[in-house]
Amino acid sequence: CLFENYRGVEAKQPNSAVRKCIRVQLIKNCKKITAFVPRDGCLNYIDINDTVLISGFGKSGRAKGDIPGVKYKVVKVSGVALISLFRGKKMKPRR
Repeated sequence: CLFENYRGVEAKQPNSAVRKCIRVQLIKNCKKITAFVPRDGCLNYIDINDTVLISGFGKSGRAKGDIPGVKYKVVKVSGVALISLFRGKKMKPRR
């Protein structure tokens, strides 16, 4: 998937928050989907036109929790696990 832009998704009632998501375009069929970015601050490691790996987010094909319409989450950015970038164990490769 190729990253296109950032998007804040408001949580459903009774919660009140703006969940950090990104809009990505699938390479396989050029569809555009919304994917959740886990952890606070991980959005800083994703740049425009980065290649990201996404996976399912909970309930097999349905939205999870209080985030409406979001069925996927980000796992890797430019071939490096997002959790490794967040914890400082690895660096993102240069282009």
